Amino acid sequence: PNQLARSLRLRKTLTIGLVIPDFSNPFFASIAQQVAIGTHKHGYSVIVCDSEDSVDLEMKSLGILQSRSVEGVILCPVGKSGEHLKDFVNGQLPIILVDRFYPELPLPYVSSDNFAGAKRATELLISNGHRRLACLQGLRHTSPNEFRVRGYKEALTSNHLPVDEGLIVGDSFTEQSGYIETKLLLKTSPDVTAILALSNLNALGAIRALTEEERKIPDDVSLISFDDPPYAPYLSTPMTTVSQAFSEMGEVAVKLLFDQIQSSRPQSAGGILLPTTLIARESVKRLERISN
Repeated sequence: PNQLARSLRLRKTLTIGLVIPDFSNPFFASIAQQVAIGTHKHGYSVIVCDSEDSVDLEMKSLGILQSRSVEGVILCPVGKSGEHLKDFVNGQLPIILVDRFYPELPLPYVSSDNFAGAKRATELLISNGHRRLACLQGLRHTSPNEFRVRGYKEALTSNHLPVDEGLIVGDSFTEQSGYIETKLLLKTSPDVTAILALSNLNALGAIRALTEEERKIPDDVSLISFDDPPYAPYLSTPMTTVSQAFSEMGEVAVKLLFDQIQSSRPQSAGGILLPTTLIARESVKRLERISN
């Protein structure tokens, strides 16, 4: 059927927008795939934009989507603040946030239980005798990072271990940040026996740094990654990971969006946190128990 004629007849564009920060990141690519599948089941098409992890490009993308008269938007937002999204609160265009969200901004969202996932991963390291645990964090003051760091700290304190702020390093969910911070850690804190990387790209950078420094995983340093990239089971040392339910995340986001599109009620605030799964592989070494 002629899509333009159909849209004019229905007075709908039968399209939604999807904005993600990085096409190359397997996590966001998987979410995009599930959003596309779910959207097509409703007979709609998707206009996809890559914000390149830039707030300015994100705003530009949202403007372009509005000019195309999309009926709703699924947004994986970037930036530390949701100030640029205030106009969408109780606005005419439904919007669902995925992964990152802003507690001060009453927009519906779907994300992972980042706190519980990081806490459980840290507890696994502690139960294997590790006492000097570093944390490669991502962008500070963002919801995924803050909840993951809180989970890491909570696991330490609940096991009567001190929180050393000097072992919480990094400022970006990127491979380069993981690489640089791991290189520095190996120089400044050579007694570190384990690393919790708060993203798959942070972990990839850590692996590169450890390889260059001839530090073996897990013989010299144990490693856990938040995110379960497709290559994790196939590394020379299969990597223990915290897996996020990205398929369900995309599906839930589509359901929330189309419930809103098909409803005349105002957009509801609040969000849904999906559970994570700890997948134990071979990148964690058991040490002899050391008294606290």
